[in-house]
Amino acid sequence: MNPKPNALSWLLLSVLVIVLDQLSKWWALSALQPAGLPHPVIPGFLNWTLAFNTGAAFSFLASSDGWQRWFFVLLAVVISAVLVVWLHRTPRRDWKTAMPLALIVGGALGNLIDRLHAAQVTDFIQVYYREWSYPVFNVADCGITVGAVALVVFGLFAGKSKA
Repeated sequence: MNPKPNALSWLLLSVLVIVLDQLSKWWALSALQPAGLPHPVIPGFLNWTLAFNTGAAFSFLASSDGWQRWFFVLLAVVISAVLVVWLHRTPRRDWKTAMPLALIVGGALGNLIDRLHAAQVTDFIQVYYREWSYPVFNVADCGITVGAVALVVFGLFAGKSKA
């Protein structure tokens, strides 16, 4: 008896996100010194700017006494485990569920590696316009954000079929 193929093979996308994230952070650490110095890519819009974050998105809890490192480690492990179970229960052909979940897992584990290795997350992508600047982020953050948005968007239109 063959069970239906599940979406665990989509974890290869998670591995790709982790590899791209870690390679890009390695590059940023070696090429963008000193931290905080902008390197223009698209003047007026995009810089490579090395930054470090001990908190989460938008530096949430960054000024705490260090306990947040282990909180975010635990959170990443628990969320990733839940999403892997979800992938296991998802049919392989359901890419609108599997792809976003795999992106989120890859992003969460990419930042988890930083927290375990250096007690902080390496960021380097800075998007800005005039006086406005989005918080500096990384490839793992892109995976999490794109995955979460895709999950919501695909979920909103899941029941809508053309009649």
